[in-house]
Amino acid sequence: MIFIGFGFLMTFLQRYGFSSVGFNFLIAAFALQWATLMQGFFHGMHGGKIHIGVESMINADFCTGSVLISFGAVLGKTSPVQLLVMALFEVTLFAVNEFILLSALGAKDAGGSMTIHTFGAYFGLMVTRILYRPNLDKSKHRNSSVYHSDLFAMIGTIYLWMFWPSFNSAITAHGDDQHRTAMNTYYSLAACTLSSYGMSAITAHDGKLDMVHIQNAALAGGVAAGTAGEMMLTPFGSMIVGFLAGIISVLGFKYLSPILEEKLKIQDTCGVHNLHGMPGILGAIVGAVTAALATKDIYGDGMADVFPDVANGDVEASFQGVRQAISLAVTLGIALLGGLIVGFILKLPIFGAPPDSICFEDSIYWEVPGEEESHEDQLTTVRTEESEKLNS
Repeated sequence: MIFIGFGFLMTFLQRYGFSSVGFNFLIAAFALQWATLMQGFFHGMHGGKIHIGVESMINADFCTGSVLISFGAVLGKTSPVQLLVMALFEVTLFAVNEFILLSALGAKDAGGSMTIHTFGAYFGLMVTRILYRPNLDKSKHRNSSVYHSDLFAMIGTIYLWMFWPSFNSAITAHGDDQHRTAMNTYYSLAACTLSSYGMSAITAHDGKLDMVHIQNAALAGGVAAGTAGEMMLTPFGSMIVGFLAGIISVLGFKYLSPILEEKLKIQDTCGVHNLHGMPGILGAIVGAVTAALATKDIYGDGMADVFPDVANGDVEASFQGVRQAISLAVTLGIALLGGLIVGFILKLPIFGAPPDSICFEDSIYWEVPGEEESHEDQLTTVRTEESEKLNS
């Protein structure tokens, strides 16, 4: 999911395929290692040493997923150095947020609707707002897809779709909890796919499907089932949640993204707000409601695995729901404030951001086969722009 799913999902840009997959590879390799340390410092220390194993590797994978979600928001407009610096800070803040939610507040978030998706989306949105480019229109002809780039992006979508049930259920308790999480995610994804296709056709003037909607909105069900996946959401409830997630996501791509760019100056390249932000909030709300309605009659002995504090009688189920809601607010606060600070750090000229006229372009950072002349033209454009800045 991390290396192929996220990497190929971002290859939709016609001139940014190398960077989408390549920088995804670079950031993931770095974030996995840094997350192992950061998460280890907060909740993996035993006798002064960080214990690592399969579970710590999976948790580091989750953290990396959050960083790659933020990468989607700034895709094509940042240098590799900026991306590595962003990953450095975001992984640290992710570990802090995760510790507050899961350890201090006692919230449940097995599939990461809050810790991974909501955090990564709103952190990335705030960073891209601070890095706003007023003259990005100069590169708008490259900020689009072609036939084969959309086809490659669908590879990422299919990989993510297939593996999302195992992603959400990876660290849940073995047995019933894990099976329930996988099934809830599966049904949510299936219903979400149907609603995405339907809404894509309905919102189009000519009734045709939009590949952007299918690539992204069809995955929103997995995001929305993240928090409540291990709870008694039931297959029917999962399908309702997934169906709603698909509708919200398509409407976001169609109507909300242009408003965010025009009014709030948020240039969200991949539309992470529609795939991860809004469905993540939906998943957090569903998790809070489902937790508040938990009873011993419904969960039986499994209550101890899902809600140990409720099973022990330490708190009421309604208070567990309040915990979940507070966790959502904390996540949004840390993500927005962290993104604000990191965004200003990334604005420093030493990190070598590409100029507005050649964003979404591979040849700035990669040797592109058969395009030496074009590369020289790009360099001439950069030099001309720099000269104009110096003269002014």
